[in-house]
This record gives sequence, structure tokens and C-alpha cells, in this order.
Amino acid sequence: MAVPEEFAELVRSGHRLDSAELDALWARLDVAETGLFTGLWRGGAFDTGHRAAAMLGKSGWYGKRFDALMDVKPLICRDEDGALYSDTTAGRGEASLWMVEFRGEVTATMVYDGMAVFDHFKKVDEDTVMGIMNGKGFALDGGKPFYFWLARD
Repeated sequence: MAVPEEFAELVRSGHRLDSAELDALWARLDVAETGLFTGLWRGGAFDTGHRAAAMLGKSGWYGKRFDALMDVKPLICRDEDGALYSDTTAGRGEASLWMVEFRGEVTATMVYDGMAVFDHFKKVDEDTVMGIMNGKGFALDGGKPFYFWLARD
């Protein structure tokens, strides 16, 4: 099965996924360049039981918005009326986008301004990326990172 089809199947599966399965897929994806990221991206979590998924669900998380390398909105959420906004309280500010080494590869990485949290990205295709949240605090749950995806809106 080709990687984009395998990725789409995991997104649609709706069942609990093992981190090792997601790590194996991650290893086969191409690194993402920072130039790929512009505009609004819709997001979703892979169900690994990570506590960040519940937190994002409660916040009404929609995705991320990349306006410039130094102007990234990591937590675009929906309010009660359905309007999108940047939740700078939960995110402790906003973020920037850098090329950072992660697992032996240099790939696009979103760095939160107010937390020791990094979202590393690899490319599924030109409009879809897989992300791994890494760092300190809620980024790791039982030593495991949070796995998610973004699709260009």
C-alpha cells in the first residue's frame, strides 16, 4: 500500500493506534520544508490515548494557521458561534516555524513561544502532513508524544 493511502486509512480508522505503528509510518514519510506551510490547516488527532487529544477536543481545536515563519497560530479553535480564533491562552502565546533535527532528520518544526513544545512535521503530500508533538509538560504522556495530522484548508 502506498504511504498516502496507508495514512488516509489510519486517519479514517477511528480505532486506537499503537505509537509503534505511527512511528513506522513517520519513518517512511518525506521531510517537510517550511515553505510548504502557508494559510489555514485543519487538524485531527490520531487516537493513541494521549491526554492532549482530550484537551484539544474540549478547546474546540480546528487546526493551525501559518501566516509567516515567525507568525504561526498553533491553536486555531472554534468558539460557541463557530467563529475561528487563535487561543493564545492555552497555547501560552503563538509560535514560529523552523527547520529542526528530529529523529536524525531536519524537518519543519513549529516551536511554541511560551512552552517547551515542538510540533515536528513530515509530508504525506503537498496538502497533508503528519505531526508529532514533542517536548516537556503535556507534550509527552507517559513518555509518549502526541501524534496528529494537518490538511490544507
